[in-house]
Amino acid sequence: MVKKTVKDVDVTKKKVLVRVDFNVPINRDGTITDDTRIRACLPTIEYLLNQQARIILCSHLDRPGGKVVEELRLAPAATRLSELLRKPVEALSDCVGPQVEDAVSKLRDGDIVLLENLRFYPQEEANDPNFAQRLSRLADIYVDDAFGACHRAHASIVGIARYLPAVLGLLLEKELTTLNGLMGNPDRPFAVMIGGAKVATKLGLLDNILPKVDSLLIGGGMAATFLKSQGYGVGASNVENDQLDHVLKLGEKARSLGVRLLLPLDLLVAQKLETGSTAKIVSIDQVPEGWVIADIGPKTIEAFSKELNGCKTVFWNGPLGVFEISQFAEGTRILARVLANLKATTVIGGGSTAEAVVEMGLADMMSYVSTGGGASLELLQGKVLPGVAVLQDK
Repeated sequence: MVKKTVKDVDVTKKKVLVRVDFNVPINRDGTITDDTRIRACLPTIEYLLNQQARIILCSHLDRPGGKVVEELRLAPAATRLSELLRKPVEALSDCVGPQVEDAVSKLRDGDIVLLENLRFYPQEEANDPNFAQRLSRLADIYVDDAFGACHRAHASIVGIARYLPAVLGLLLEKELTTLNGLMGNPDRPFAVMIGGAKVATKLGLLDNILPKVDSLLIGGGMAATFLKSQGYGVGASNVENDQLDHVLKLGEKARSLGVRLLLPLDLLVAQKLETGSTAKIVSIDQVPEGWVIADIGPKTIEAFSKELNGCKTVFWNGPLGVFEISQFAEGTRILARVLANLKATTVIGGGSTAEAVVEMGLADMMSYVSTGGGASLELLQGKVLPGVAVLQDK
């Protein structure tokens, strides 16, 4: 790594502001249904505790639109972190201002507080320098451990680095090392499996990664655009018509590079993308008018499984069907189990793909599950993440 990490600076008994990504699903009763992102930050927090640092955590939660939304307070995250650490974690009722500064001034070595949802202030997403400066008053050092937010030029991610020594957290370091390793020298054969709804958000990734892979597998809603580009009817499935030429050229480029491009052979189609909707398996040339693609079919699952079983490295981003509805989740579930049982390096992109793997209890069987969906896509597109660019070089 060319960037300094938390281990490259003296944090002993210092006040350390740590940007974490505690954007976790919270029920109305305050229970957290998936604490993966909280657990992912434990190595950094525990390292700081061992150094007797005074730890000030900050995060966003969902999209409150720059105003206070009671159900989007971060207190449940503080409670869960306290349980994991077996140590009190105080949730403050604000993230800047005199009361927060007073609470932080009273911290003792090894104490932890969690600031309130940063996005209660519109200045956070606007990367307002005054807001960043107010945050910086709380600490001596800034540590970024929020990979899932590193592609955002927000005040707590980018702006604050103007006012404090700014370094990588251990989670962020691991994310960058793992994902950059995919682009470097992966064990071959190397396959990338891409699903999800939209082609446009993945084209940069596909363009950048295509010369580096041996096979590319396409599923999910985005398969409709690929199939239409090859002349197949896709019923009422959503098609990004403005991307058809790009997708067609991508297929031509794959052939010229000797990359195996695997598209669906058959599909599960439904009259509506709703629970209980009438659905059936059809070949790709028999999608009925008015029906929509809901999942990949059994022949596709078999072909994808065979391809993946021959690989030494696999990166997967995006469900292969409408995973939120159980009758349309079979392709995602079966191929997740295939990856879990591979004797290979298996890296799961964040977002809904990570949620699916965690929900199935397979996360520990994968080599690595990223905590950032959008951030991992931008990194693998070859983009420089704003939140990483501002950190101190070694």
